[in-house]
Amino acid sequence: MSGKPEPHEKYVTPILFAAEDQGNSPVFFCLVDDDEPPKSDGTQLHADDLTFGRDALYFTRMSISAPGEIWRLEFMSDKPKHDIEPITHINDALLSKIDMQPLESFTFKGANDEEVQGFMVKPPGFDPNKKYPLKFLIHGGPQGAWGNSWTYRWNAELFAANGYVVVMINFHGSTGYGQRFTDSISGDWGGKPYIDLMKGLDYVEKTFPSIDKNREAALGASYGGYMANWLLGHTDRFKCIVSHDGMFNSESAYGTTEELWFNEWEFGGPPWKNREKYRRYSPHLFADKFKTPTLVIHGQNDYRLDVSEGFQLFTTLQRLKIPSKMLYFPDEGHWVLKPQNSRLWYKTVNDWVDQWCSPSRTGR
Repeated sequence: MSGKPEPHEKYVTPILFAAEDQGNSPVFFCLVDDDEPPKSDGTQLHADDLTFGRDALYFTRMSISAPGEIWRLEFMSDKPKHDIEPITHINDALLSKIDMQPLESFTFKGANDEEVQGFMVKPPGFDPNKKYPLKFLIHGGPQGAWGNSWTYRWNAELFAANGYVVVMINFHGSTGYGQRFTDSISGDWGGKPYIDLMKGLDYVEKTFPSIDKNREAALGASYGGYMANWLLGHTDRFKCIVSHDGMFNSESAYGTTEELWFNEWEFGGPPWKNREKYRRYSPHLFADKFKTPTLVIHGQNDYRLDVSEGFQLFTTLQRLKIPSKMLYFPDEGHWVLKPQNSRLWYKTVNDWVDQWCSPSRTGR
C-alpha cells in the first residue's frame, strides 16, 4: 500500500496471489471482507515468488520461451493497475539470438463432450507449407498441467528445436480448470485422460495440415510415463514411445512407493481391498497388445515410482522382442536434476525419436 489513507478514505486491505488458470498463473486480487470473487490483473503471464514492496508488487515472471525475470506491478488501495514492467533483463541478450516460437492454445471437445485445452509449439523457421513430425508430450502429476512456463526439464522449445511440432494436452485431471475437473482423474487413470489425448490428437491432425500423422511420437514422465505405458497396450498410432519413471504394475508400485497415501487416495484403498480398481488400469496386464518401439528411462533413487517399474517394463518389451532401449541413471531420483545427466537425457530421447520419426521412417 503506497502512503497512508486520507481521513475520509476507507482503509482496505488487498490480497494478491498467483494461481493457475488455463495454462497461465496470473496475479489475482481481492479485498478482505469482500464478497466478490478474486479477479485477475488481466495480464497473461506466469507469476511466482510474490513480494510486497513500498508501493508495488514484485514477482518473478516466466514464459514458454524465457526463464524467470523480476517484474513490478503497481497497485492502488482498491485495485491493481494493469501496467507491469520488467526490472531485470538477465537473459535478454542470450534469448535475442535464439529462434523460439510462441505457445499457441487451442480447445476441443474431449471426454464427456467437455472442453479441453491443448497447446502447440512449432519448430524454429516453421514453414506452413511443409510437413513436420510430432512430439506428443504427456504431463505428470497426474494433477499437473502444461502451460506458459519455463523449465529445463521437459522443455517444449528444446523438443521443437530439431524440427518437430510439439503438442501438449491438459486432459481431465489437470490443474487450472476448477476442482471438479482436477478430481475427475482419481480412479480413472486410463479413462477420461486417455480419451482426451486421443481426441486431442485427432483434432490437431485434422486442424493443422503441417503435422505429418505418419511420424508421431508420444513422450511422458511420472503419470505421463504411466500413460505412455497405457498407450502401448491401447493404440498403435505412434511410431515410438518414451516412458520416463512411469507406473507399469499398479500393485507392485503400491508396495514400493514412499507416497503411499497417494495410491490409496487414487485407487480407493490398498490393493487387497480394491484389487479390481488397481488392475483395471494397470498397463502390465495389456502387454499382449504391445507393439510400439519404446525407450524406457528410470532413476535408481526414484522413491515415488521405484526403479523396478522401469525394469519390469523393459524386461517385458525385450521378452516380446519389441525394439526397446533403457536409459538408467544410478544417481537420479524421480527427476533428472544434474546438468550433465540432463544433456544425456535430451540427446538420448531426441535420438530415439529421430530414429523412428525421421522422413525415411514412414512405416514400421
